[in-house]
Amino acid sequence: MKIFQQTKGGLKGLKEKPFKLEKDIQKIVENNLEQISGYRFIKSEFTIKNNRIDTLAFDEENSSFVIIEYKRDRNYSVVDQGVSYLNLMLEYKADFIVEYNESQKNNLKRNDVDWSQSKVIFVAPSFTDFQRQSSNFKDLPIELWEIKHFENEIIVINPIKKSQSAPSIKQVQTKEESNIGKVVDEIKVYTEEDHLAGKSEEIIELYEAYKNAILNLTTDIEVLPKKLYIAFKKDKNLADVHIQQKGLKIWINMHKGDLDDPKKITNDVSRKGHWGNGDYEITVSDTLNLEYIMSLIKQAIN
Repeated sequence: MKIFQQTKGGLKGLKEKPFKLEKDIQKIVENNLEQISGYRFIKSEFTIKNNRIDTLAFDEENSSFVIIEYKRDRNYSVVDQGVSYLNLMLEYKADFIVEYNESQKNNLKRNDVDWSQSKVIFVAPSFTDFQRQSSNFKDLPIELWEIKHFENEIIVINPIKKSQSAPSIKQVQTKEESNIGKVVDEIKVYTEEDHLAGKSEEIIELYEAYKNAILNLTTDIEVLPKKLYIAFKKDKNLADVHIQQKGLKIWINMHKGDLDDPKKITNDVSRKGHWGNGDYEITVSDTLNLEYIMSLIKQAIN
């Protein structure tokens, strides 16, 4: 990756400054965790059953715990270590609850956590091809984030996306790999296919029309399937889409009173329970107002 700084004379290439210690990477991520990921910081160096977890975080959108590990070298197995930590979490759920409650002065209960959405994130300056390939399974809750430090104190963080054709870990799992089996059985990584399963061709086409329109609003919008909806995110969720049998339910992530909706086609759900983020909800069964709805969603872009 080449990073440039624009000057009067053109572009000046910025030199990469290698991290001296894993702790340097950890400090950057922990001190800026909410800005980087939206996760809540819970504990640094969380020790459980003689295992030390670098960073324990909580994903409030998914009501789940996130384990973050930092590596400066590349000689380790992301799958073995990641699965080991996930099994540890699933076996000692109460310890994670206690740590959350003590550090946050809260009263989180075991049933308040969606353990099926647990994940492990590895953060490192680079990953080998083998590490990328070994974690490239659509139902394996292990993510790789590359972090690089350039001169002028520029930090670049690049989550490595799984390929669209990523297989299921179940296709290559053997009977001896019982640890992976436990994780796959209890933890679920959702895909667009999960949300589209059992839907008619008309509804699938309707979703594709709205999906493509949202992606065309600006660059770098991510499609992130969650348990109950599909999130469209750029720094934060812009809109969340729930695919129904006869249409789509869309939530726009803006607070009540902030959205300019002259046609008044959105519903105020600020005082109602709903799945997606934001106080505005729209139900659609066609594309008649597609362009206008995109103008509403675009207001959620910072």
